[in-house]
Amino acid sequence: MPIATTNPATGQVLKTYDPMSDEQVDAAIERADLAFRQLHDTTIAQRGQWLNVAADLLDAERDETARLMTTEMGKTYAAAQAEVTKCATACRFYAANAERMLADEPADAGAVKARRAFVRYQPLGVVLAVMPWNFPLWQVMRFAAPALMAGNTGLLKHASNVPQTALYLEDLFRRAGFPEGAFTTLLVGSDAVDRILSDPRVRAATLTGSEGAGRSIAQSAGRELKKTVLELGGSDPFVVMPSADLDKAAEVATTARCQNNGQSCIAAKRFIVHTDVFDAFAEKFAARMAALTVGDPMEGATDVGPLATERGRAEVHEQVQDAVDNGATILCGGELPAGDGWYYPPTVVTDLRPEMRMWSEEVFGPVAGLYRASSYEEAIEIANGTHFGLGSNAWTTDPAEQERFAADLDAGNVFINGMTTSYPQLPFGGVKNSGYGRELSALGMREFCNTKTVWVGEGAAVAGAGAHAE
Repeated sequence: MPIATTNPATGQVLKTYDPMSDEQVDAAIERADLAFRQLHDTTIAQRGQWLNVAADLLDAERDETARLMTTEMGKTYAAAQAEVTKCATACRFYAANAERMLADEPADAGAVKARRAFVRYQPLGVVLAVMPWNFPLWQVMRFAAPALMAGNTGLLKHASNVPQTALYLEDLFRRAGFPEGAFTTLLVGSDAVDRILSDPRVRAATLTGSEGAGRSIAQSAGRELKKTVLELGGSDPFVVMPSADLDKAAEVATTARCQNNGQSCIAAKRFIVHTDVFDAFAEKFAARMAALTVGDPMEGATDVGPLATERGRAEVHEQVQDAVDNGATILCGGELPAGDGWYYPPTVVTDLRPEMRMWSEEVFGPVAGLYRASSYEEAIEIANGTHFGLGSNAWTTDPAEQERFAADLDAGNVFINGMTTSYPQLPFGGVKNSGYGRELSALGMREFCNTKTVWVGEGAAVAGAGAHAE
């Protein structure tokens, strides 16, 4: 895939880049390794100052950066602005909380026959981040902010269709004050990842992307015995029970399915509705989906912009057509629009069956699958009947059902009466084929730390728990 900015609203190639040579990549790894040694010797307070500067820059440059993202991958301008603000919030969160998250944790010294015992968190070194185009700033920031605060350095191999956003991120951290090489963008194709991971100076990797990409990077890292965190696809259930507020559920369902033009791993994709309220919900939901405005992502009235790539739109339409060809019913949408750009209408498909692609595949566009369930048990069976397990949603005002959903939904995230999203304060990640490991919160910061046990006997002299500057 060429490294280029192609405006998905027009299909026009705006800017192209030559891939970096092996020599340029090696030099970048060397700079990252040297920067790690510098960063390792700085205090958490110093790194926090730099990260706060990055947050200030993001706020000051919000509109310009948002336009860049919209031009590169087609999200609405309003959504892009919100993404920049969310990144600034995450920077400030980690700057304010890293010292607490990385503090030494005292253990029961007597139980382990020590004078003192504690756990210390220390950075691993250079971490490779392989990131997708759908949230080109946020997906990177939720790795970069905690990793840099912990004292790691980062190498970013971003998606090839968002090179300008990738270069902006490198420039952002440099201007914020981090040492040269602390965060470097590698303009390379996916075929370079294996070679980068095999370099002994690269200590770990994180990837957000497809199942295939996850398997590939896990295989490469496993061969080298290197830590990985993977956030892969999702086909999130959105369960609606009879006690739910149907108007609110239909409103949130529309946003949950069409956020980011339907291109989100944690977008609700399978809408599982109890038969007692199925017809009423289906009518409300389809009406709201059909009423969304599809158009120029820079226009304020636009709800849904173009899909990011021509191939992505073709894949979505093929999945819908496969369902129709096998007996599914379209409640709204489902037709390729004429004209320039890679637009696809908000679509609701029902009467789905296991032999249809939509039953088992993730649909990465504004297409909702509607399923009927006769009971709580059947709703859970459908919800969990997928090899994905990223996010999930359940709508019920029954406290007992809420507790059951929290326990029974097989996913990394369960949201009751709300839309699945990510917060710096909460861990984020999946189970099954949606990946492993966690981003965000203290857990996300510690994923790329050496969790070091320190045991101190009589006569030893080691700084007490909580006293280190790391």
